[in-house]
Amino acid sequence: MSPAKTTAKPAAAKKSAGFTAEEKAAMKERARELKAEAAKADGESLALAAIAALQEPDRGLAKRLHALIKTHAPSLAAKTWYGMPAYANAEGKVVCFFQSAQKFGARYGTLGFNDAAHLDDGVLWPTAFALTALGPAEEAKIAALLKKAVG
Repeated sequence: MSPAKTTAKPAAAKKSAGFTAEEKAAMKERARELKAEAAKADGESLALAAIAALQEPDRGLAKRLHALIKTHAPSLAAKTWYGMPAYANAEGKVVCFFQSAQKFGARYGTLGFNDAAHLDDGVLWPTAFALTALGPAEEAKIAALLKKAVG
């Protein structure tokens, strides 16, 4: 006689809503980016296409940021990262990126810096900045941040 098989039922698990539609779309974009990188696609073209696909006012902000980055941090290479324009150092690590407000239903766009950016200032420093508009004062602050980030 064979021993009776019992089916263990897992404890009642919390239902998870899973990923949002926006998060799923971002993951699909990232998969496309990795395939494009493997095919040696031109990162500049991908970034410009991502910017062109944005709605206003995000498109205007991203275009201006792109120009600022090209001017004040020319060593960074444009690419896309999770479907958003991003800028990487010589090692391919993303230093900074723009995150669209509309893509994630946020109130403002974001200029973010990753750990490859040299923004360290003691034990606490900002790594993301909300953007709703860019004027001369904001552009000057961003230029200083970019120079420090790649320095």
